[in-house]
Amino acid sequence: MTKTAAARATGSAEWAEALLQSFTKAGYVRAEPAILQPAEPFLDLSGEDIRKNLYLTTDGSGEELCLRPDLTIPVARDYLASPGAGQPTGFCYLGPVFRQRSGKPSEFLQAGIESFGRQDRAAADAEMLALGLEATTAFGVGEVDIRTGDVALFSALIDALGLYPVWRRRLMKDFNRKVSLAQDLERLTLATSGGNEYEGVLAALAGSDRKAALALVTDLMSIAGATTLGGRSVAEIADRFLEQSTLKSGALPRDALQKIQRFLAISGDPNEALTQLRALAADAKLAIEPAIDQFESRIGFMAAHGVDLKKTRFSTSFGRGVDYYTGFEFELHRAGNGDDPLVAGGRYDGLMTQLGAAAPIPAVGFSIWIEAMTQSGPAKTGSAS
Repeated sequence: MTKTAAARATGSAEWAEALLQSFTKAGYVRAEPAILQPAEPFLDLSGEDIRKNLYLTTDGSGEELCLRPDLTIPVARDYLASPGAGQPTGFCYLGPVFRQRSGKPSEFLQAGIESFGRQDRAAADAEMLALGLEATTAFGVGEVDIRTGDVALFSALIDALGLYPVWRRRLMKDFNRKVSLAQDLERLTLATSGGNEYEGVLAALAGSDRKAALALVTDLMSIAGATTLGGRSVAEIADRFLEQSTLKSGALPRDALQKIQRFLAISGDPNEALTQLRALAADAKLAIEPAIDQFESRIGFMAAHGVDLKKTRFSTSFGRGVDYYTGFEFELHRAGNGDDPLVAGGRYDGLMTQLGAAAPIPAVGFSIWIEAMTQSGPAKTGSAS
């Protein structure tokens, strides 16, 4: 991508053409998914920031639809419906998306890239970051803050600690949704006292998996002749019982809490973080080396793409608030801009099977916030992608 055209263009057609041409020259095919989309994937798979701000409607058959709130899921759905599904393919896009935003236009432009099917994950991750940085240069942004993280490292840590399945899900949800982990971590180390009318059921469920809990709750509700209770489904009730039973059992030892807290305190440039992660794995005897190796490989590819590692901040606690991310995550901010990104993205390998793929398909990409890129002052756009 060159340093011309887009940032100084006065008309949308000029900068849009410059941006898309740079992506197509890099080998990405332009995608133009439909504006009206099935609402279910966004309701089930997106972050809370997107879900609560959808524009919803219903068609004549009763299917719930929405105006697309971003372009990642629509591009992924079109790819999975194409003859090339499963094959390495890259797409670029630019078009309007729709979200309710207090005090801001509900229709705004989003550009970006989605890359599907590449098995060289570390190299693909680094390429996304490099292309995102090139986009900020093309728009004449100047100095940017590079913020990165990796949810796969946190996932590997939780697996290595051998936590009950319900608390693994709970902590991953907290992490992915940018909810502070501190409260849940403290609660998990404290055994609660006092009984209640469900004590026997809670004791029976303690430490069980979700499938067993769902079967038990389904049977109990079937005996009672109920399918919902207080507006909650059987699955929601089962999850609630699992959370309560595991909390009652004192599922998280202090030793596990200390390891998680030490992990979440790791930050710095990527090489500094790598050293700290290696030390933690060795000292705490944690089997997280494969995730660390992938992280180290990505660092090498980032350097090869010319990313200044000394100006790149990595934090193990960094998360983007989007449920479907599974690995590398990043945001590019105008220097001193605070919380609102110019470019944001990451790896989402699990999304493709959730959207109907018969087998897992690697996926990574990023979105560009055009209104933030084209204004001279601090960005004021939303942060999910």
